This record gives sequence, C-alpha cells and structure tokens, in this order.
Amino acid sequence: MCGIAGVLMRAGRYPDPEQLRVMAAALAHRGPDDRGAYCGGTVGLAQTRLAIIGLATGHQPMVAVADKLALAANGEVYNYLELNEELRAAGRVLRTDSDSETILHAYAVHGLGCLTRLRGMYAFALHDARSGQLILARDRLGIKPLFYVKLPDRIAFASEIKALLPCLPGRPEVEPGALRRFLQNQFAGGEETVLHGIRRVLPGEALVLQPDLSIERHRYWSALAVAPRTIGVAQAREELDRLMHTAMQEHMRSEVPFGLFLSGGVDSAVLAAQLHAHGAGRIRSFSVGYRGTTMADELDEAARVAAHFGFDHQPLELTLDQVFARIPHSVWAADELMRDYASLPTSILAQAAGDELKVVFSGEGGDEAFAGYRRYHPRPLERWFKTLRHPGSGGFRTRGQWSRHWSQRLFGLRLGAAPGLDRAPFLAAWAATPAAWSAMQRRQYTDLVTALPDNLLVKTDRMLMAFGVEGRVPFLDHRVVEFGLSLPDPLKVRRHRGKWLLRHWAEPLLPPGHLERPKRGFHVPVGDWLTGDLARRLGERLATNRGIREWFNPAALPALVAARQAGRGGERELFGLMQFAIWHRIFIEEPGLIPAPDEDPLEWV
Repeated sequence: MCGIAGVLMRAGRYPDPEQLRVMAAALAHRGPDDRGAYCGGTVGLAQTRLAIIGLATGHQPMVAVADKLALAANGEVYNYLELNEELRAAGRVLRTDSDSETILHAYAVHGLGCLTRLRGMYAFALHDARSGQLILARDRLGIKPLFYVKLPDRIAFASEIKALLPCLPGRPEVEPGALRRFLQNQFAGGEETVLHGIRRVLPGEALVLQPDLSIERHRYWSALAVAPRTIGVAQAREELDRLMHTAMQEHMRSEVPFGLFLSGGVDSAVLAAQLHAHGAGRIRSFSVGYRGTTMADELDEAARVAAHFGFDHQPLELTLDQVFARIPHSVWAADELMRDYASLPTSILAQAAGDELKVVFSGEGGDEAFAGYRRYHPRPLERWFKTLRHPGSGGFRTRGQWSRHWSQRLFGLRLGAAPGLDRAPFLAAWAATPAAWSAMQRRQYTDLVTALPDNLLVKTDRMLMAFGVEGRVPFLDHRVVEFGLSLPDPLKVRRHRGKWLLRHWAEPLLPPGHLERPKRGFHVPVGDWLTGDLARRLGERLATNRGIREWFNPAALPALVAARQAGRGGERELFGLMQFAIWHRIFIEEPGLIPAPDEDPLEWV
C-alpha cells in the first residue's frame, strides 16, 4: 500500500524533481517506510511506500530497463503468485518478491490486456518510454483512489488531491455543482471533484496519456456485463463457498501481521469466521462503541464473536469529545468532501490498529454485493410514490440530504443555480443498466458505481491510510461482486430481510443466534453532540468563515441553529456547513495545513 504521484510534461519540457519531492511529501502518511522518484524524458514518477509484500526488494518506482518501462503502484495484486508462474513460463525474469513487479511484466507481455488478469485493489502509473505513453489505471471497484489534473503544459496525477495542490497555477477553486452534490447526496461522485479541474480516474478504467497530453479512455471492466442467473440454493451455496475460499486465500497474502475491524454485524463476523477457518490464528481485532450517549452500540456482539474465534480483541469505548475531536483530521484525510459520520470512529480505530499493525481486514462491500441495505428492497407503495415524485431511478436515491426549506434559505446564488444536477450520477447509472435486470439489481449497481467508490471506500482508504494502515476488503473481490449481483432476487431478500444467501451460508460458521440480530449499521451519535451551546458557538463561527460567506447565506444561520437547538432538524445541514468550512480552510485558504488527530473542531471553522 502506497501513495503515488507524478507528471507527464508537454514535449520539450521536463519534470522538476523538487516538485515530485513536494508531491510525495504530501503523501508521506500513505507510505512511511520508503520513498523514491523516477524521471525519464517528459515523465516523472514518485512513490511513498508502505511495505507489506516484498519487504526488502519492493522499492519503487520500479524500472524494467530492457522493456523501457517504469512503474509507481499503490495497492495489492493478490494473484501475483499465479501470474508470476505464467510470466516465467513466457520467459520473463522476475527480480523481486513484490507483487507490483508483476504489473510491469504483465504489461510487457499483454499490453493493456494485462488489466483483466490482475485481481486486487490498485492504482498505478506506468510509463512506456517506447511509445511515450503514460498509463493511469484503477482497480475494478475503485478501492484505491487516483486523481489527475490537466494543465496547459502537463498532466499531473496523485493518490490524493492534496498532492496535486502544489501543481495548480493559482488558488484552488470550488466546483459549484460538485459542492452541491456533496451537500445533497453526502458525497460528490463521478469524474468531477469539488476542486475545479481535478478529476478522478474511474473504477475499472485506464487512461492512456499521449505525449501531446491527449487522453484516451480504456474501460476494462464494468458490472454492466453481469447477466442475471437462474440458480438454486444448493448450487449458490457451493459457488459462494468456493469464491470466498479463493478470495480469502489471496487476501491473506502478507509478509506482515494483520488484524480485523469487528463491528458486530454480519459482514465482519463472516470475515472473522473465514480468517479463523484459513488459519489466521490469534489475530488482533478492534471494535468501537460510545459512552454517555443514547445510541446503542455493538461492543458486546463484537466481543462475543472475537471470543468465539479466539482473537486478541481490543474494544474502544469512546466519549463524544473523543469522537468529534476527529473532525478536522478526518476532513484533511478524506481530501474529498464526504459526510459519512462513520469516518470519525474509523479514524480512531485506524490509529489504534496502526500502533501495531500495517494491515486490517474490513467488511465493506457485503451489503452492496448481496443486497443488505433496506433501500434495495422498499415496499411497493413506497417505490411507486417515490418514482411518481422523482422519476428516472425507480424510486431510488430520490431525496436530498438537505431539506428544501434550508436549501432555499442557506444556499448562495451559485449553489442555487442548478438544482437539476443533484441526482445526475444516480440517473446516469440507472439508465445504463440492462433491461433484463431487476429493480434490485439496478439499485445495487447504482450504489456500486456511486456511493461505494465515492463515499464508503473514501472512508475505508483515506481514514486508514492517514495512519499508514492498509484496509483489505474481500467482499469487493470482483468475482464475489459479480456473483452477488447476478443472483435472483429471492436468494438475496426473503421476508424483507437482505443478504439471505450470505446469512444462510454463514450461519453454521458463526456463534449461535448471531444472525438473528437486526441490522444497525455503523452509527455515530451526532444528535447527542451537536446541541445546545455547542450549536450556538458553531453558528457564530460559521457566520464569519470565509468559505461560508462566499458560498452560503450567513443571515440564515441563527434560524438554523435555533431549529437544531429545539430539536426541529438541521443536524445534517449544520454538520455539512461545519465540514465545508474546515475543508475550505485546509484546501482553499491554507493548502498544506495538517490538523493533529485530535483537535477542537470549532477552532478550525
């Protein structure tokens, strides 16, 4: 796991080693073990390394002199052992123990066709000096991030947005449509980010950058190719068992110890069972709960699962002050504006794990693959009503996070100008789905290409990598996702309860009664914190914040605060304004500013 950055310069210009150093420094948290740079003609690559496989021989960027190739890679190619056997049979000589070297040789043999052979989570930049091309590629589901910006004399790229800020010719600018989508959807998805000109390489995509700075897009994987299946329970169980066995074998390849984030829910409990069954032994597990709140947690359930499998378990029982002191650092870590409250306890878990481990397993993806969310199977009347009011997505993802009342009062002129764009990513995803798919499959797919890479996996990657920890997510092995998406609806939902097949398959593996618990999710008691005098003080600070005054109507803040104090809503709106104010300071006003892990959020507004 690493951070990568670099540039492709226009002909006649050459990369500046000092700028590569500055870009790499902004990614030091992603790779505290090693750092390297490469300059070849118009291309410069930089990498910061978290050493997990090939500890002694995996220095990057990697260069294959005879092939005139250079590589900077982030992530893991889990099937590198199998691919290396094929590559040696084809006459390739591998000189390191690193899974990243596999990418170089696979490209030398197969060109861009190598992408369909790689299994794992990765983002990489590969310079082909013979053609002058620079290839930027990202894994199928978007587990690992990759951003780029096209400027008149160069294209710059990096694992995180913060490493691109030194490349911009002036002050970063906010993209109004993306900011609005963050406020209404909790995240701003798709190619466009909240910073004007900075774009994402999409999941399952490779960009081929030509010497003249033109960009060719190459889509090598899409869940749209998945065909619905007619399959019985027995066969589905056998296939799931085989898929999970293979995925776990590959994901457990590591030369350093690993642990597990154990929430007490179904997905992390399944991973606990699988790790135990595959001989992980007495690994470290971590869970989180809260003291002094009205919200129930899952500490007891997590501890029960850990004891059942003989793990060395560490529960973290947090106070509200501990949780919300993470806000400034989590905003910095995320790069992107993304309002997932679970980022806060995830950050604390990552720091605790990072004190002793480099790798943790986590259960992201189980709900998307096997239809675990309630929103995937709404009641018919609910679906009909939402479709009638908000057509275009089958009643899915129809309502904005902000109430219409507060949007009208708080949005500034530029934010209020284009309300029709808020649902655009969901509408586009829904419209792309095949006619043969069920509504449930369409809902799964829509999340797989929007909320999963641009919200859930932002939390997983950035919160963990901020403390030099790699998160492994076996449910997002693309073969598992394809299998889950292809299943007939009755194998996913029964009696209005999701993930039926996964539960049915996992029941014999888990502590008795564990699957009878209702789904809770990874909740955070924001409502217990953002009240009373704190809400008042936050409102006062927001009223003087530069970003708030530029994009919102500060005159409406007292009414918002009063509504929040009286318990009449306003929680999401007030929290979103606070996040934006802190983000604006870190990324627009004072780029390079880094909050400590625990800070008073009001001091950063």
